[in-house]
Amino acid sequence: MPRLGLLLAALFVVVTAPAAWADGQVRDLTLASKAFDGAKIGLGGERRVKVYLPDGYETSGRRYPVVYYLHNLFEDERTAFDRDGLGRLLDQAIAARVVPPVIVVAADFSTPLGSSIYTSSPVTGRWDDFLAVELVGWTDRNFRTVAKREARGLAGDRMGGYGAMAMGMRHADVFGAVYALHPVGAGLGLQPMWSRPNFELLQNAKSLDDLKRDPFSQLFTAIYQAHLPNPDKPPLYADLPARKVDGRIEVDAAMARKLTDSFLLDHQAPRYAENLRTLRGLKFDWGRDDPNPDHVISNQALSRLLTEFGVPHEAEEYVGGWGDRTWGETGRVYTAMLPFFARTLVTDQGEPGEPSRRP
Repeated sequence: MPRLGLLLAALFVVVTAPAAWADGQVRDLTLASKAFDGAKIGLGGERRVKVYLPDGYETSGRRYPVVYYLHNLFEDERTAFDRDGLGRLLDQAIAARVVPPVIVVAADFSTPLGSSIYTSSPVTGRWDDFLAVELVGWTDRNFRTVAKREARGLAGDRMGGYGAMAMGMRHADVFGAVYALHPVGAGLGLQPMWSRPNFELLQNAKSLDDLKRDPFSQLFTAIYQAHLPNPDKPPLYADLPARKVDGRIEVDAAMARKLTDSFLLDHQAPRYAENLRTLRGLKFDWGRDDPNPDHVISNQALSRLLTEFGVPHEAEEYVGGWGDRTWGETGRVYTAMLPFFARTLVTDQGEPGEPSRRP
């Protein structure tokens, strides 16, 4: 009996052990871009790119759908792979048939202030051209992709989620499906935007480096450079929607209106509703316990607005906070984002990927 028990135990371990998965490749490359010629903040034309290639890419001869991943603010293309383990997660997901073999491309969208806000500007550069023309074209030329809209997904995390939504609206002819993880900038929440930065600091800044002791001022100046750019107004190269005068905040109503119309997703969505209706899939999510309730309220409202404009989409509020449910086998990338692309992107066979299932 002891021997039989050991044999059964060994058999149980063999049967229940998780399937091994093969390693894909993660390549570190650079793209020579012309999208930043003349940018006022001096961005170089060499942009870093990380490319994930699934196991078997070198020998399969097949073509693959591509997901373009946009990073959060104060991060770059390396963060999801080097800190969060995206490459290993993709290996596991492909082996478990959560998603079919796919190429994932992450480029550097950072600026000296931490984020491009995924918006073209005479101050920071032509980010739309960089993504939708240069990066997509470079990927299709250098890798065996299914080079059509129906096989291109666009995803991002937080500020990258904002970028996925905004770029997806503007370039629905390039990308067929969009997934935004906990996007910011969805709309006005509880606090007015002018309550966040230190306008006294902004008004007295002698260089962009002066802002780096205050993350909110740094972030909102990046937003102003993207949406209120002024190439003739150094050192910030942006107009301000408010000023501090005699200890009080005075709002410039015209600038505030220009900012909200240009920046907020709920102001952009009506302009691009027809584009959004052509997508094969659109989904965004957010954590209910985000310490900034503006993100929760504005994402809820954005979903209702999209419904009002007849835009098919999925929106999901989950129990979680600010990015704490994104990574790992139980995180949103594995359980929600990758299955979404499995059912919305076509493969080299011309059909959607295999239905998702958990291992």
